[in-house]
Amino acid sequence: MVFSKLDKDNLPKHIAIIMDGNGRWAKKRGLPRTAGHYKGADNVRNIAHYCYDNGIKVLTLYAFSTENWKRPKPEVDALFKLFKEKLKDYRALMGNRDCVVRFIGDKTPLSDDIKKSMKEIEEYSSQFAHTGFTFNFAINYGSRDEIIKSVKDIALKVKNGEIEIDDIDEKMISDHLYTYGLPDPDLMVRPSGEQRISNFLLWQSAYTEFYYSDVLWPDFTPKMLEKAIIEYQQRNRRFGGV
Repeated sequence: MVFSKLDKDNLPKHIAIIMDGNGRWAKKRGLPRTAGHYKGADNVRNIAHYCYDNGIKVLTLYAFSTENWKRPKPEVDALFKLFKEKLKDYRALMGNRDCVVRFIGDKTPLSDDIKKSMKEIEEYSSQFAHTGFTFNFAINYGSRDEIIKSVKDIALKVKNGEIEIDDIDEKMISDHLYTYGLPDPDLMVRPSGEQRISNFLLWQSAYTEFYYSDVLWPDFTPKMLEKAIIEYQQRNRRFGGV
């Protein structure tokens, strides 16, 4: 799935996407919200394949936030049923494209079978680091919680005498986040018309470029993602300079 309009010398290394609009997609069609979630899940592979084929190094998808537990229980149950189906095996996620898969977020409240599937996929996919593509799923992810966890982990190391307070810098905090070892997102995309980041990658997005689309996630195509990348390539990223 390779298109020709991209400047291959100015690609975003890391694209993050807030997959929003599944419920509204279903409502517009008189369908239950779960139908929108299933349709949105079907779109994941299309977008992942496009990124893989076009030289993007990291793709992070926001699948389930720590705030999503507030949704009606039947909807939450349906979402985790969907996760179980999609996490059956690595090939169900990526087809014939080999890459590293990481699940970021607090796994503690997740069911044992989901945690087992996540671990198996992460361990199996670790052999494909040489492909240069990392696919992150943010499940039960909240950026404020992530930062708190990072601070607590670092504070414990100070308490135990492993590090000094003056050792703490941006890199150390980044190294204690779920996204350790990965570049910060260059481009964050949110379909659905909403213009907020919803507690997603707050620390990591200090210099991220944002792109918003009115198209709902289930209808958000690789061509639309390419449009976002082209707009990104036309921007002048100054990182606080002039």
